[in-house]
Amino acid sequence: MKRILILKTAAGAACMTFALIAGAQTTTNSAAPAASPESMGQHVDDATITTKVKAELLGAKNVKSEHIHVKTRKGVVSLTGTVPSAEDRDNARQVVEGVSGVTSVKNHLKVSAAS
Repeated sequence: MKRILILKTAAGAACMTFALIAGAQTTTNSAAPAASPESMGQHVDDATITTKVKAELLGAKNVKSEHIHVKTRKGVVSLTGTVPSAEDRDNARQVVEGVSGVTSVKNHLKVSAAS
């Protein structure tokens, strides 16, 4: 049990590190339009929210989150993937709504037929 908690914590830290590194990278593209609909600050904020959400889902004892995918755009978090029960789907939504920076949640999680 303690091993699982340590693994979840390490995975959350790895996700956060990856998101921060990915958000800090910049690319130059001469064909890109001058005014982007999403600023670099917004991109980093969304990456941070996504990382926080993933860490919270991994740490939540009432959610089986192995097959949940998280994307964030302008503070709106989209959850996709499968969970074993409707209760897990509802619990995942509650966990995500409690994360700082989340403005709303689009819960597209499917309940898997076979567990």
